[in-house]
Amino acid sequence: MDEDGPWRLATGGLIDRDRPLRFRFDGRAMIGRAGDTLASALLANGVRLVGRSFKYHRPRGLLGAGPEEPNALVQLGTGGRSRPNLRATEIELFDGLEAMPVNCWPSLRFDFTAINDRLSRFLPAGFYYKTFMWPDWHLYEGAIRRAAGLGRAPEGPDPDRYEHRYAHCDLLVVGGGPAGLAAALAGARQGARVFLAEQDPLLGGRLLWDEARIDGQPGLKWVADAERELRGAAEVRVLTRTTALGYFDHNELMLAEGRDPNSADSTHERAWHVRATRVVLATGSTERPLVFPGNDRPGVMLATAVRHYVGRHAVLPGRRAVIFTNNDDAYLTAEVLIRAGAEVAAVVDTRETAPHDRARPLREQGVEVVARGAVTGTAGRHALRSVQVLEQGGRARWLSADLLAMSGGFNPNVHLFCQSGGRLIYDEAKSLFRPDVSVQPETSVGGARGTLSLAAALREGHVAGGGGAQRIPSAVAGDPAVSPCWRVAGGSGKAFVDFQNDVSDADIALAARENFRSVEHLKRYTTLGMAPDQGKTSNVNALAIMAELTGRTIPGTGTTRYRFPYVPVSLGAMAGLRRGALLHPVRRLPAHARHLEAGASFEEYGGWSRPACYPRPGEGKEAAERREAAAVRQRVGLFDASPLGKIEVCGRDAGLFLDRIYANPMSSLKPGRLRYGLMLNELGVIIDDGVTARLAQDRFLVGTTGAGAARIADWLEEWLQCEWPQLDVVVAPVTEAWGVVTISGPSARALLDCIGTDFPIDAAAFPHMTMTGGRVAGIPCRVARVSFTGEVSFEISVPAHRTAELWQTLLEAGQPLGAEPAGIDAWMLLRTEKGYLHVGADTDGTTTPLDVGWERVLKRKDDFIGRRSLDRPADRRGDRLQLVGLRAQDDSMLPVGAHLGRAGDSQGFVTSSGYSECLGRGVALGMVRGGRTRLGERIPLLSGAGEVRIVDAAAYDPEGERLNG
Repeated sequence: MDEDGPWRLATGGLIDRDRPLRFRFDGRAMIGRAGDTLASALLANGVRLVGRSFKYHRPRGLLGAGPEEPNALVQLGTGGRSRPNLRATEIELFDGLEAMPVNCWPSLRFDFTAINDRLSRFLPAGFYYKTFMWPDWHLYEGAIRRAAGLGRAPEGPDPDRYEHRYAHCDLLVVGGGPAGLAAALAGARQGARVFLAEQDPLLGGRLLWDEARIDGQPGLKWVADAERELRGAAEVRVLTRTTALGYFDHNELMLAEGRDPNSADSTHERAWHVRATRVVLATGSTERPLVFPGNDRPGVMLATAVRHYVGRHAVLPGRRAVIFTNNDDAYLTAEVLIRAGAEVAAVVDTRETAPHDRARPLREQGVEVVARGAVTGTAGRHALRSVQVLEQGGRARWLSADLLAMSGGFNPNVHLFCQSGGRLIYDEAKSLFRPDVSVQPETSVGGARGTLSLAAALREGHVAGGGGAQRIPSAVAGDPAVSPCWRVAGGSGKAFVDFQNDVSDADIALAARENFRSVEHLKRYTTLGMAPDQGKTSNVNALAIMAELTGRTIPGTGTTRYRFPYVPVSLGAMAGLRRGALLHPVRRLPAHARHLEAGASFEEYGGWSRPACYPRPGEGKEAAERREAAAVRQRVGLFDASPLGKIEVCGRDAGLFLDRIYANPMSSLKPGRLRYGLMLNELGVIIDDGVTARLAQDRFLVGTTGAGAARIADWLEEWLQCEWPQLDVVVAPVTEAWGVVTISGPSARALLDCIGTDFPIDAAAFPHMTMTGGRVAGIPCRVARVSFTGEVSFEISVPAHRTAELWQTLLEAGQPLGAEPAGIDAWMLLRTEKGYLHVGADTDGTTTPLDVGWERVLKRKDDFIGRRSLDRPADRRGDRLQLVGLRAQDDSMLPVGAHLGRAGDSQGFVTSSGYSECLGRGVALGMVRGGRTRLGERIPLLSGAGEVRIVDAAAYDPEGERLNG
């Protein structure tokens, strides 16, 4: 067996001593054991200096043992697998691990940028707001950007696999400590479908390192029995290495499941989206540091972290320790260290009297207990060497020590509770914020509720999980008393509140003097709580100090907002499989194979791979576009319009709902009729258009643009659920259920007659802007008389799986009529000839209905989305950009995007343009200032290439006679 590190205990812990693991840190080769974290392995090898702080580059050692760790940030891997700013306390050790510290150059021990610490008097809180202004910010920009950030971004694509999973359950328990296990057991025994998520590789929480007895047996034995029962239950899923990142509406939580580094699983990380009937938050609590001069020295640690390393990893963080506390719990750390063979030089308690039952056993073992004392300084360069203790009478003395274990009380981990919408209350007796009012079906238990007694935590978890009065796990009661100590007066040197971002109590005092008294302003002015640890160990201390400085109460000062995610999460986990070709998958039309056979040239439009044109051998795209457009004007063309949005809106209030959605009314439609409409947002801006059909008295079919199909469906659902939930309406997107083939041209009716219908298709029986149902060529369908080209058109909707059949039937039957397939390019040219609006091409984020000639919307007496905005004077100005037709002086084709006017005075721009074979000239649409009052006026092109004349938008068949033929 390879030799253990010099600080590894000979016995104890949950490590596998027969499995040595080789790793490197900062270029140095070391050995750890299976079951170690990188942090515990570094401690076992005598490494005390693990990182540098962000601002002053001060030497830093381990503070905690879990996600609260602010100092030990490392970079793992290289290339695409390089992962920056990982906490050493959460990295499971594996053979061959290579880690590098971040934010130091050229090395960890000799960091050149540590000169910032010597210059700290010139770099107080908010200094960046007051400097770098003269003579010009850009003079400093390069250096500042190079200094910003911690780790390095990966180079190259990440080769690992990430997944998303979705699940529902009756009971979701977050946290696998005693309270969480009690809740999960109670739920499982009731037959509930249970999810248990624990961020650690092992279940048990504090029982993994703190000795306790539950139901008369060792805590670890109780944990093993509980895990066995849970994993054996059919309706229970136990997820370890899984952190709850966020708590959202409707009891949905996002979980991030990490990979066992020693497994063969190809998935590096898995994001779970779980919606639960009930949620139990058993997320525990985080120990608070104490704020005193020199509290950031390597070797100054949280008292519970010291017990963690000793009890779980069999690592001794120091051989001679001082305990500094304001509560009873830290006395356990002294006892653990003594049993592990370390010397405890003193226990320094800030309270008036030390607890007799805790202090007496220590005094009997020769440990000095100092009541009404304080630590006012530390010494040592890259590791702690001595501690200055201030005694009751004001006498200060130095004690030799290589470990200082501090405890300032406990903060419940309320992040998820607050994200759920819950409200906190400040508990004066325990000096902590704890959950008060829940707004979702959630219950916080154990440490997450501020309950520090094991017996009470087990009882709370059992009840929250749905357990009755029987089988409640029992343990010895005990709730460690605490007396608040938010900062230590006296001593010299910096007393840090936020360890990673180097925010001291003096910085908070400066913020108070400069009137940044709101906790949110304090956060941004000092960058407190904005490091990767997100203030887990600093926020409560900071707001308490701010309360003291401003003469307010702690609850009156308030807390900052707890935001998603709880811990940093990789972008890969957020993206899942949506990367590379799957980032935005391009969908294919139901008749894609038929278009391939026809020689289509495909392009992406709104997420669909669609034919842009069907070029013949030796024919360019522009020539194909003109030929296809001419075929529609002269004979008949076939167009695959399957991606056009199709949304059924059903229910007693469907008409009322659509009246509010559209800028023009829809409830007055009769069954079987169609109406074109515009959709606006709250600002009165056009966001989509389309034709709506009334299928029955309580049923409408809403048509949208192809690019807006999914977006508008979601938008309708949002309005329905969030603003008008009382309406009897159902929104059902059916876009993918139907394939659509449009036939358009003078011979369209003849072609439809060739393949056969079971309904009349003559102009009198089937007029423009009507819809009917029946069969075409024996295929069940819906047919609409609606035209995007200005020609007689039939829009035939059939079940998606029969689209290719219909397309081929039409193509073969249309050969004698000269039928040709037409792509989107030809379709856009045809609608430009007619002056039809194309949302997204002819509009932007400022275009209103008034700008495209829809003043009639102002005559509506009832309300609709965007109505109030259209009454603003700015939206009624006569010099707004308005949609008009444009014609070049030489009848050439205008370039899209070309501006009109003279340099420095743009009067508008070209939005759509093409060359019309049937007209023998270029046609164009554009947005021109006051355009509709300037018809006939000539405006120069900004490029200087001639003039354009403002004309009516409809260049072809302006009276619209052809579409009624």
